[in-house]
Amino acid sequence: MLQPARKLAFVLASSNHGAMIVNRLDYRMVDNVGTGVGLQILDQGAHDAVECELAVKLLMLRREFHGDGVVGIDCGANIGVHTLEWAAAMTGWGEVVAIEAQERIYYALAGNIALNNCFNAIAIHGAVSAEPGVMKIPCPDYQTPGSFGSLELKQRPDNEFIGQSIDYSDDKMAPVQKVPLDALNLSRVDLIKIDVEGMEIEALEGARNMIDAHHPILLIEHVKSGSELLRAWLAVRGYDVVDAGINLLGIHASDPVRQQLRPNAAGQAASAA
Repeated sequence: MLQPARKLAFVLASSNHGAMIVNRLDYRMVDNVGTGVGLQILDQGAHDAVECELAVKLLMLRREFHGDGVVGIDCGANIGVHTLEWAAAMTGWGEVVAIEAQERIYYALAGNIALNNCFNAIAIHGAVSAEPGVMKIPCPDYQTPGSFGSLELKQRPDNEFIGQSIDYSDDKMAPVQKVPLDALNLSRVDLIKIDVEGMEIEALEGARNMIDAHHPILLIEHVKSGSELLRAWLAVRGYDVVDAGINLLGIHASDPVRQQLRPNAAGQAASAA
């Protein structure tokens, strides 16, 4: 029996990160220039290659100074680009915890972890937050073009347009578990990447105990949360902060990894020696 016609959004693609389940409609076009994780992977073979390389080097430095058993947390993991790169690099000496709030994207994340045999990575479906509980998040149409990684879970006056209109009406939202990082009760944490579209401060607040106990390296996107606010939060906790593209890189003053960083030619973005 023939199945009814339907648009195929998720496809299996070969990428520089490994074989990946990718939404081919994950893009937004502005003046004939496209943005989106899916578009970058399908068009260029990779997404955020420079940022991934920096994160892997930082994880390797944590191993050098703190030994095996390295743990990286990927907050706002999307379909798992960083997760796959970290897990592959840390085979035999480290683990990855990947957290993603959008249910359909979480399915792809978990599938990509399995597809690439990343037995040292786990995926959690949830929204990184300051406190436990449940929140409602919007549900974009994944069969219509949109930069899904840019979706903001909370409505604001200036929400970014992702390429399609987003309905924040209560009856159009879906419940998702809140995940404060402190609730993970990890015995070690070396690196936390936070890319949660404007909820970065909330993510940090939910990780206060973890950060105070383990002094992990922090790689935080600042576009929607504000650089100064994030810098102030980190400074109070003894972190030195440098620019790293659209991210802030925070390294605790007590961490020997700090001595291994050098500025790039522009004197801003950090790179690992």
